Amino acid sequence: MIQSTLTPVSIILRIISSPLSNLFQKQLVNKGIHPLIVNFLTYLAFSFLCIWPAISVYWLSLPVQFWLYSVLAGLFSACGNGFLIKALEKGELSVLGPINAYKPLIGILGGFLLMGEVPGLWGLAGIILILYGSYFIFDKTENRVSWAIIKRPEIQFRFLALTLTAIEAVFVRKVTLLSSVTTTTICWCWFGMLFSFFFLFFFGINPKNEIGKIKFTDSARLSYLVLSSGIMLVSSIYSLNHIAVGYALSLFQLSSVGSVLLGYHFFNEKNIRRKLLGSLVMIIGSIMIILSQHD
Repeated sequence: MIQSTLTPVSIILRIISSPLSNLFQKQLVNKGIHPLIVNFLTYLAFSFLCIWPAISVYWLSLPVQFWLYSVLAGLFSACGNGFLIKALEKGELSVLGPINAYKPLIGILGGFLLMGEVPGLWGLAGIILILYGSYFIFDKTENRVSWAIIKRPEIQFRFLALTLTAIEAVFVRKVTLLSSVTTTTICWCWFGMLFSFFFLFFFGINPKNEIGKIKFTDSARLSYLVLSSGIMLVSSIYSLNHIAVGYALSLFQLSSVGSVLLGYHFFNEKNIRRKLLGSLVMIIGSIMIILSQHD
């Protein structure tokens, strides 16, 4: 009874928290806070919260493969989230949010290139719908979608983030199979914090100077970001462990509608009706792809 109640609640929380997390990320970088600092501080807060549950984990019993996959998951997570925040700094929330519908398309492309898997009719129909939905999402030039859109930095950053987080999900799944959900979450946070901290020095960013630029009025948004990102993480893990992966991922796509609405409300982004229509078309396309892969 409790599980039947918590599962739909977790899905709803996941759908709501994802665009909210992107909203707070964009608000912070618009305040002049460096995207990589926002990335690092998020993981740092998560890492502190993980200290208490980490005490009860018997770390010495974990196999070598666990540590290898944990490092890789943390690396791809830190990179993917960093590129996502960088994309939000430059682009519109109402455009970048719906791009998440491309994730199953990337999965199909990877399966075709690496394993020779050819999508079925439902998969092909889903691809067509995602591409058609993009026509409404992206800005148009002379009544058509210009291929120059792909050259825009924010679009490239968003697709990089999408690809990296898709790879990250594979390693996170492997870590979970070798341990537990709690242990996986702890390592995801700690290694994500480690690599996001390393990236600061790799790109010549002085953490002390950049953190010193953060005003007291920004602390509330940072807290909201940590809270929304934490809810998104926990609700995602819970949902994926209690319902079929394909159905969960399909429902998660509904968050793109929230991104469009938040972009319109907080940043006065234009063409709201066209973007909502495009989001809905892309959601249907991604659902068709996901469910065709999990029949």
